[in-house]
Amino acid sequence: MPQPWRAFIDDHEIAYRAAAGVAAGPVVGRRSRAASDWIEHSRQLALQLGSELKGELGKAMAAGGPVAAISVCRERAPAIAARLSRESGATVGRTALRVRNPANAPDELQRTLLEQFGSELASGKFTLPLEAAFEMRRGELVERRYMRAIPTEPVCLTCHGKTLAPELAAAIARDYPKDQATGFEQGQLRGAFTVTWPAAAPSSGH
Repeated sequence: MPQPWRAFIDDHEIAYRAAAGVAAGPVVGRRSRAASDWIEHSRQLALQLGSELKGELGKAMAAGGPVAAISVCRERAPAIAARLSRESGATVGRTALRVRNPANAPDELQRTLLEQFGSELASGKFTLPLEAAFEMRRGELVERRYMRAIPTEPVCLTCHGKTLAPELAAAIARDYPKDQATGFEQGQLRGAFTVTWPAAAPSSGH
């Protein structure tokens, strides 16, 4: 497995790692956690968001086909992310270089990591999953942020591939007139799950 590296981007210290063999587990509620635990807590939040969203998409696809899945992405994905954010005290969500929902557009630092994820996935030299944990200095406080790459899986191609069913393409154009999230191939970077913790004293952790 590649060794972590550390660098500075716009005066923000980045701790990057490519990790494998991460097991899913329950998400705990808001409580004080040691600094050494915040990455694991973030990882579990990202995994839970992905698991719940995948489950709801599967149910929608089975009940009403790909067009029904569009409403899940529009309504349920933000609701799940909002609930996990309330329960944890972090801000949980998704982002991508090519977004369907403009509200998920990346900030500058997220874009940098997404570009790095994309290059690493394309190289074929990294074992999934790819994740990044980094700290941003805010005066005397530290804001901790985590990202986990979302590779394009075969099921993703139905709604994000190069060829869409006409009725699905029409539904996407109706609900997301500024959609950028089509034309993907299996294995490419689709986006990333994100977890951002409120700025806190370096010794307090999450």
